[in-house]
Amino acid sequence: MQEMQRSGIELTVLFYNPNIQPRGEYELRKTENKRFADTLGIAFVDLDYDQDNWFQRVKGLENEPERGARCTVCFDLRFERSALYAVEQGFSVFTSSLGISRWKDMNQINGCGERAAARFDGLSYWTFNWRKGGGSQRMITISKENHFYQQEYCGCVYSLRDTNRARLKRGQTKIQFGKRFYGVDGS
Repeated sequence: MQEMQRSGIELTVLFYNPNIQPRGEYELRKTENKRFADTLGIAFVDLDYDQDNWFQRVKGLENEPERGARCTVCFDLRFERSALYAVEQGFSVFTSSLGISRWKDMNQINGCGERAAARFDGLSYWTFNWRKGGGSQRMITISKENHFYQQEYCGCVYSLRDTNRARLKRGQTKIQFGKRFYGVDGS
């Protein structure tokens, strides 16, 4: 958000994440996004938490691995809704912050964004690589400065399940919601 503002880009943050489970995790992530947008004076839009639609779209993909077909379907759903919102509001370009995470596949994300944009005349998806030029490190610095919530899994119930299984296998405890924040307790 800061980099786009510095570049003179007028932006609106659209929060549409029906994949995030449980609801408390969704609300916490949304609140953190809105809090940062508010500090920068950036418009923030929260779309419906239509988890039933998300579960319907990923049905049959429950055991897909992270970065697999389930993620593509999830991204497609979210980008399609984002593209529709962009067109309805008169935006000609949209992008996503998903690519800042080293856990995500940039080609998968960009492919979903480009497919969604192609559904509408005059709409483009900006495939900027937010990781380059120190972007990932900048995200961590901003997160520590603002004591943002530290997300420990993608957000979906299946990622939570798989992350907890892996943690237990390594002798760690399951994820505890709303407990870890950047810049607090040495994180």
